[in-house]
Amino acid sequence: MSEVTKRILVTGGTGLVGRAIEKVVADGEGRPDEEWIFVSSRDADLTSSSETKALFERHKPTHVIHLAAMVGGLFKNIRSNLDFWRTNIHINDNVLHTAHESGVQKVVSCLSTCIFPDKTTYPIDETMIHNGPPHSSNFGYSYAKRMIDVQNRGYSEQHGRCFTAVIPTNVFGPHDNFNIEDGHVLPGLIHKVYLAKQSGSALTVWGTGKPRRQFIYSLDLARLFLWVLREYDEVEPIILSVGEEDEVSIREAAEAIAEAMEFRGELVFDTTKSDGQFKKTASNAKLRRYLPEFQFTPFRKAVKETCAWFNANYASARK
Repeated sequence: MSEVTKRILVTGGTGLVGRAIEKVVADGEGRPDEEWIFVSSRDADLTSSSETKALFERHKPTHVIHLAAMVGGLFKNIRSNLDFWRTNIHINDNVLHTAHESGVQKVVSCLSTCIFPDKTTYPIDETMIHNGPPHSSNFGYSYAKRMIDVQNRGYSEQHGRCFTAVIPTNVFGPHDNFNIEDGHVLPGLIHKVYLAKQSGSALTVWGTGKPRRQFIYSLDLARLFLWVLREYDEVEPIILSVGEEDEVSIREAAEAIAEAMEFRGELVFDTTKSDGQFKKTASNAKLRRYLPEFQFTPFRKAVKETCAWFNANYASARK
């Protein structure tokens, strides 16, 4: 038996990415010298510094994967930009500073491609995060996430800490937030297709269906998170994404879901609804320099697996 030398605390451990990491670790990717601890908001309110400190004292982590955040889809962000800013700033500062004070060896935080400047050239890469304001629809969330990069650099320069961050593109998979009002585009569409199929009605997709996105399957992202935790030593963030050639339109995503759910009805696009950003194409060139052979799950296969999970877990997934 190997002695446990790494105690890895995962904040936001019951969300989409946390559950995926838990599954990948349980399915054989974990190592004998690692103990994994997955916590959620039920274990501590991370907006409270005292509760955050108590959590770290209880588990004494050597490493942290920081996923906890206040998140939501386009329309929730538009309504609540200040709440997204304040809540996430408190969470991130408490987690990073408590990790520093506790002597945590490494922290890997999770950012998002929405942090990039709204007006930019494509593809976007890791050097461009701070080159201009983010899209106005979710400026609160975006700026709060950008500040993690600023703090990571500060902890590195002042204290020699190995705190870094990953920037995934649009993540989807089992245990996502399938709420139609507040969820992200793919899980929202899966829920809509399910309901349209049940009622025999047309599928209404918000917007024109033309915006393009790079979708990454949560289980692929989980495997990459383990690599970053164990092998990636730069403070600068790294984009975790499928290639530019694997970008799909919202229309194509809706069609893939309809096929996976065996939905035969009509697709209708409600062009009175906002499209959000048309595209945010990200370069995975840095990832490919490190991991040229990494195999991503094909989009339609990942959609099929996610739809199957949603169908099997509808009672809990729809909440």
